[in-house]
Amino acid sequence: MPRVPFHYIDLRTFCYETEDEKRVEEALRAFLPDEFDVDRVESAGHHGDRIIVFSARVERANDVRHVLDKIRDLPDFETLLDELDQRVTDNTEFFLRLDKQAAFKGEARRGGGLTLRAKVEAYPAKKEAAVENAREALLGDE
Repeated sequence: MPRVPFHYIDLRTFCYETEDEKRVEEALRAFLPDEFDVDRVESAGHHGDRIIVFSARVERANDVRHVLDKIRDLPDFETLLDELDQRVTDNTEFFLRLDKQAAFKGEARRGGGLTLRAKVEAYPAKKEAAVENAREALLGDE
């Protein structure tokens, strides 16, 4: 099996006072392997309202592959590949925002509500190498 050129993938979402906590966590889990640990931190907003931050860090190669498989399901996946130069930073980090509502329904779509941040392996640690490694990983076994 080919190596996965990511050190880790972080997924994060916020659950606001008006949202159902279980549904928001379920939306995050749509991108994670079964039974994956999700961290839950309770916080307060500017006006004292409750905000729960759900997050998960995926580090094992098979788990990273699972998340990448979900990203490949994006309807505009080809557009995402074309945008990699704008989505990978000089610090070799790949960023993507995903639709929380669609994720709750089991669908992968870009939008708002879920944040994906991945640290791309690149030697030397240059943006150009990271973009190429991210492209290779996203394309997978195609």
